[in-house]
Amino acid sequence: MNSAFLGIWRAFAVGFFSSYALVESSVSIPFLARARRLLARGAWLHRWCSFACRVIGIRVTTCGSMPTSGLLVCNHLSYLDVIVLSSIGPCVFVAKHDVAGWPFFGWLARAAGTIFIDREHPLVAGFTVNQIRAAIATGLPVVLFPEGRSSDGSTVLPFKSSLLESAVQLHCPVVAAAIEYALDDGSVSDEVCYWRDMTLLPHLLNLFRKREIRSKCLFSLPKIRAGNRKEIARELRDEIVSMRSRRRRSE
Repeated sequence: MNSAFLGIWRAFAVGFFSSYALVESSVSIPFLARARRLLARGAWLHRWCSFACRVIGIRVTTCGSMPTSGLLVCNHLSYLDVIVLSSIGPCVFVAKHDVAGWPFFGWLARAAGTIFIDREHPLVAGFTVNQIRAAIATGLPVVLFPEGRSSDGSTVLPFKSSLLESAVQLHCPVVAAAIEYALDDGSVSDEVCYWRDMTLLPHLLNLFRKREIRSKCLFSLPKIRAGNRKEIARELRDEIVSMRSRRRRSE
């Protein structure tokens, strides 16, 4: 199968089954009791992302275990991070508010119960912490990307500490995670990572033409973190940098 036909087939398959999944979620989930809706949305996104990984050709391997509750703090490279992490297990994501307006991914994010935050108005951070608390209370892990934006993966950007106030207030276990990608037929920084002034649709269509994208997710052990949010942010970033470094030395 040539790459052009592969890209067309994948675009059709993802579009068709995503439309079906969105209809399914809008018909069934709103009628559940409030306490069960977020669990149902997490399970729904997990099923969709597992399917998407198979169709798009993303091969996911892990080192360590994804948490079943608490906070998961991860570096951020691409919109694929959400698909990869959710394919491993049900979870809830925290994303910047403009993601809600993205075509396709915005619809999925809203349907999946994503917690949106407006970083330009830090006074709403307290409200977001309450939403994170409510999500953790359901038994789902909440995923944070404290870099605030994706990068080319050459380094881990400094962490913004505001959302890590939830770790201070909730005293819940926090897991650090490092995510990486590999390609045999292209550049990860240019064709998988989504950063700079890249445009979503051309980037996505190009990805559909890749025969295989390999993703590796490394997880630390759960730990209740001591200190204020800035200290926790530095500790988590150092852990993720160290995990990436150990991984590369072992290759």
